This record gives sequence, C-alpha cells and structure tokens, in this order.
Amino acid sequence: MAGYRKLSRTADQRKALLRNQVTALIYRGKIVTTEAKAKEVRRIAEGLIAKAVKEADNYETVTVTAKVARKDKDGKRVKEVVDGKKVTVYDEVQKEIKKDKPSRLHARREMLKVLCPVKEVPAEAAGKKKNTKEIDLVAKLFDEIAPKYASRNGGYTRIIKLGQRKGDGAMEVVLELV
Repeated sequence: MAGYRKLSRTADQRKALLRNQVTALIYRGKIVTTEAKAKEVRRIAEGLIAKAVKEADNYETVTVTAKVARKDKDGKRVKEVVDGKKVTVYDEVQKEIKKDKPSRLHARREMLKVLCPVKEVPAEAAGKKKNTKEIDLVAKLFDEIAPKYASRNGGYTRIIKLGQRKGDGAMEVVLELV
C-alpha cells in the first residue's frame, strides 16, 4: 500500500498541485478542494507548521552598519559633484536584523522547497507589474502562524465537509487553519 494518494496524476503534476494548494492555504488560511486533495495538503501543511513552531525562536538579533543612499523630499537620490562626476551621497545607518541559527536556516530552506513564491498586486494596479510586492510566506509561518500554535501539539488544520460537487459528485471540503 502506498504512503500517499496519487490523485490520478503523474508525479510532477501531483507535486505541483500540492505545492500550490499548500501555498494557498498558508497565504489565505482557508481553501475549498476535494476531500482526497485536502487530506494530502493537510499532511504537508501540518509538517511545515510543526517545523515553524519548533524553530520559531531559534535566531539571534545582530546590529549591522549599512550604507543607505540619502534621498530628497521627492524620494530621489541626492547626488554630489566630485571631480567632475555626479556621485550618490550615502549615510551609514545602524540596523538590527534577525540572524537564523543553523537549524532554523535548514527549516527555512525545507519550507522554501514546498512553498511557491507569491506576489501581491494592489487592486488599483491590477494587471501591471508596478507596485507588486513579494510575500515571504516563510516569514509569515515563523512570525504569525507559529506563535499562534506554540501551545498546541499538532492538529493545526480542520476539514469541514461541504457536500458533493454538482459536476462529478466528488466530496468537497473546506480545509482551514484552526
């Protein structure tokens, strides 16, 4: 007996489907799908959340000095003439960053294997590349989802049956984060 459902797809199609559905679940918190797919997505999602909970506080904060371009009131870089050339003026700024410890870094990379990149497009700029922003789902897992489930031992998702789909009679369910 196989350790997973094949979902009537080839391996690459199945992996892509599951990656997309896990990404949607983490990003939105709830998806509607068939029961068989939901059970497979649940396995993967619960593993990711368990990793995030385990490694949530496994980092150290480090203060770093960074060079940042000075900007004027319009947001453009300030330029200065030096030896007949225009040169951008830089300021040194102190920043605090989170530096992952090795086990958290490994967990982050394992999560990135599963999660697809997500771009958020504002409603007024629909269909345009301008103002799109990349959503870091791994950071969302570590910073938002993991603290929520820190006191919980598994069971991070719930499946609610909706009934049979009209076209093919497949059992439809809602898979959501608890």
